[in-house]
Amino acid sequence: MDGFSDWVAELPYDRALELAGVFFAALSGGLAGVRKSFDVFGVLVLSWAVGLGGGVIRDLLIGSTPPVGISNWQFVTTALAAGIVIFFFHPSVARMRRTVIILDAWALGFFVLLGTTKGLASGAGPLASVMVGVLTGIGGGMLRDILVGEVPLVLADRQLYAIPAFLGAGVTAGLWWAGWHTLWTQIAVVLLVSGIRLVSLRLGWVVPSAGPGWSGRWGARDQSSRERMGR
Repeated sequence: MDGFSDWVAELPYDRALELAGVFFAALSGGLAGVRKSFDVFGVLVLSWAVGLGGGVIRDLLIGSTPPVGISNWQFVTTALAAGIVIFFFHPSVARMRRTVIILDAWALGFFVLLGTTKGLASGAGPLASVMVGVLTGIGGGMLRDILVGEVPLVLADRQLYAIPAFLGAGVTAGLWWAGWHTLWTQIAVVLLVSGIRLVSLRLGWVVPSAGPGWSGRWGARDQSSRERMGR
């Protein structure tokens, strides 16, 4: 136990935050597997996909191979641990639905920030880095929905999910090129993305769709979206 405590104490701050984001994102993936009555293997696969799928896409896009999502034991273990927690304790975790949604929103903000920053640091241009950041944030959820045979929520559910991701990635790229990419501005980006995500869920804000019955107004309330989980 002391060895584990020492390992946690020695973790870099950004790595600790990234592992926390992976864990809480993976929890939502595991819950999707439980809802589909998957076996333990299926639950673990979905936990890995949501927790690390976006990071794998990011690393492949910027040429950082092998991706940390399959090569770094810390990340893989963290995602699988979340899946095990969900498989054995899912009734308790499901009762914490509001908490999981909040943590998932924080994970979205952090993944967008990290993906965009890594894209910029690799030498990619602003546009490419923004796309990398967005895919890092939403990629895991898209992989989850594909694996369970559903249309990805980011495309069909009308929730404000991709929009805050694009906004956060764009702001991050702008701050980087302006020379204002500091700890405090990074915290501000995470707050911006997660805040928009949570406020939109709370107020039922949705984006226009091509389906019948849409009023054509941004910000219209949508009860079904408020009742769904983000990832």
